[in-house]
Amino acid sequence: MNAETLARIKDALSRAKKVVFLGGAGVSVASGIPDFRSPNGLYNQKRADGRSYEELLSHDYFMEDPKGFYEFYWASMVNPAAKPNLAHRALAEYERNHDLAILTQNIDGLHQLAGSKRVHEIHGSVQSYHCLRCNHKFDLSELKKDGVPVCPHCGGLIKPDVVLYGEGLPEQAVFDGLSDVQHADVMIVGGTSLTVYPFASFPQYFRGALSVLINAQPTPMDSLFDIVIREDIGTTLERILQ
Repeated sequence: MNAETLARIKDALSRAKKVVFLGGAGVSVASGIPDFRSPNGLYNQKRADGRSYEELLSHDYFMEDPKGFYEFYWASMVNPAAKPNLAHRALAEYERNHDLAILTQNIDGLHQLAGSKRVHEIHGSVQSYHCLRCNHKFDLSELKKDGVPVCPHCGGLIKPDVVLYGEGLPEQAVFDGLSDVQHADVMIVGGTSLTVYPFASFPQYFRGALSVLINAQPTPMDSLFDIVIREDIGTTLERILQ
């Protein structure tokens, strides 16, 4: 990113009353969490059993084989040792003194761990769970991260509050998130391939002054943005938000 581009972004941020950030799996890669759709991402790895990752993360598979689902889920989707990286910290620091909202595809909860408050988790979170029978709520810290969790109150099957394939998105998170996009003066999108809908359509609701995309690879939506940056998302966010 050259000095002229940096100055343009900083000028827009200095004038902005509200900023919105839309992030994907690339935001958490530096925390040791693999992404999904890059050449080395989770979806491009071969499984010995022949099952696709979409199948393993589907509502149907969860209901059909909770044991098989949770074997994959605990091993691949929950990363208790992961810590916020430079991208998460830069956004949290900026929010302390500015009106910033975050819409994230990630389910890891690292934005909140870094200190961000206004976070819309469009695909849910591995940090929260509920019993399918009595609807009792659980935090990840309350569960043994092995085998199939069963509700101690009623014996019902416990499900992660993660949006599985075949399930709808959380309506309130989508409604509030899109409202923040529509009312923002600056929109920054980063670490996402912008190929998963409906999240990929969210930037089209932006009507503000400047839109910025930070992503290592080209996306189908590149032409939608005023500025496209092909650099590390953590160092880029630190430079433009500090």
